[in-house]
Amino acid sequence: MMPQWRRLEELNKESNIDSLLLENFQREIWSKVPHLEEKLEEVKVVNATPLIDITEDLKECARKEYGLDLAHIDLRVFGKFDSNLLTGSIKVRPAVQIIHDAIVTGKLRRGQTIFEATSGNFGIALGQIGKLGLDVVTLVSRKLQEGVFEELRNEKIHIIDLDMDICPAPGMKINPNLLAAKATAANIRSQLAELGFDPAIFDRSNSEIEAVLASQDIINLAKLLAKIYGCFCPEQYDNELNIEVHRTVTAVELDQQLREQGHLMAEFRIVCTFGTGGTSGGLSRYLMEKYGKKSLHVVFPLGDQDVAGIRTKGKALGLKFYEPELYAGQHEVDFVQAKRLLKFFVDKGHDIGESSALALYAVMQMANFGGYGGKFVVIIADGIQKYRKNMETIEKNLGNLQVTLKEAVSNIGNYNRVLWIHTMYTPRKEGIELIANSLGCDESKISVPKARDVDRLLATQKIPEELDKALGGSDGKSLLVCMMGNTSLMVAQVLAGKGIAAESLSGGISALSQEKGKQISELVRLATE
Repeated sequence: MMPQWRRLEELNKESNIDSLLLENFQREIWSKVPHLEEKLEEVKVVNATPLIDITEDLKECARKEYGLDLAHIDLRVFGKFDSNLLTGSIKVRPAVQIIHDAIVTGKLRRGQTIFEATSGNFGIALGQIGKLGLDVVTLVSRKLQEGVFEELRNEKIHIIDLDMDICPAPGMKINPNLLAAKATAANIRSQLAELGFDPAIFDRSNSEIEAVLASQDIINLAKLLAKIYGCFCPEQYDNELNIEVHRTVTAVELDQQLREQGHLMAEFRIVCTFGTGGTSGGLSRYLMEKYGKKSLHVVFPLGDQDVAGIRTKGKALGLKFYEPELYAGQHEVDFVQAKRLLKFFVDKGHDIGESSALALYAVMQMANFGGYGGKFVVIIADGIQKYRKNMETIEKNLGNLQVTLKEAVSNIGNYNRVLWIHTMYTPRKEGIELIANSLGCDESKISVPKARDVDRLLATQKIPEELDKALGGSDGKSLLVCMMGNTSLMVAQVLAGKGIAAESLSGGISALSQEKGKQISELVRLATE
């Protein structure tokens, strides 16, 4: 079987191809990314990204950060580290495939301009390609993290920044705001003029541009601007090559690597987040075609959360590559909780980004609450570099929600209540006494919500009615105490996201018992409700 890129070249020998651009592209870009190559009459993927067993790190993270014991679960988890790719992101795979196809079909030549809407990674990938003699103009949201903007600027990409989200899908029914659309259109016109684009051409299509902006359809705005200015648009959200590269290369590469390590891909659940739908679409199609089974699990953040480059489930609806009929499962996961996992894995030396943390947290939840054992592969779509500044914020926020015993004692009067928080254990009378004596407060100030309500809070991110009463709603501040300080910190994070003030006692009752010489078994027992 001849690799796709070589077939295209053969088919287009007589076409008007920019041979120098093609030569430079193959040398500088194609040769450095995963692609199919024929070796000894066998087609194999070269430049494969690492497939690493991260089972023990995930179990350690579950225990230390979330108080979850996964030791009894038969679990095997591999990370597919596409963060090792050129540009540090999986998005270079479809970008390279799409641009290569455009070159060999004569659609793209040196000196031309590329327009595309992007949440960052695809644009950064285009920036690498742009160094070969192409101009790249990206339409991006001002909501992007500064680290993403910095990477785009480093690639010398032209940025049209818009005061709106990139995420709404084409054709979504959104109440139009024509006034805002007109203002945005004028802003875009000005930015394009500064880049040397003729405003008169923009003006002739102004009404059409305003209509697209009124529906917040930034994806189709990129297509429209490319059309009126005679430029090229990769159309990553609609281009079948976005699917095909993952079906014919990424999936084959993963299958190849698992076999080399003595495993069968059919035995694994493959887990990835949803961006454009290219990765999930290509992998799920391959699994159905080769193994006749649905084993692709797709992960989304909760509906009100913003995760770099990742769509919520609601915003995936209407996209061409959203194909739920091919998925084994869809999981909506709380990114607030996944942030602790992100920090843990980064501190361990793993190059993972925000979306990867979301996917790994989903696996942890599947293993713990869903009763899933078995084997998983998690697609590590990008690395941490772009999100370093956000990591600093995460660390700061985590620190703000934790207090030492000394701090808690000195500020005990500022807490309206002290709550025991755990999903499995409840304090004995001796435990309540120890907490009260250690904090210097009356036992009547300490409440013990039901363990099942704490479990429901963490599993659903919704506060059960009885737990809400114990917290006093948004009235005042609570001090949360658990076994080792992990569960209480998770709950404090959830509450903070809902505007409820709470702090977690670092080390929990275990730290208090060490000071008083008490055994944990004397202080707590398994909860019965």
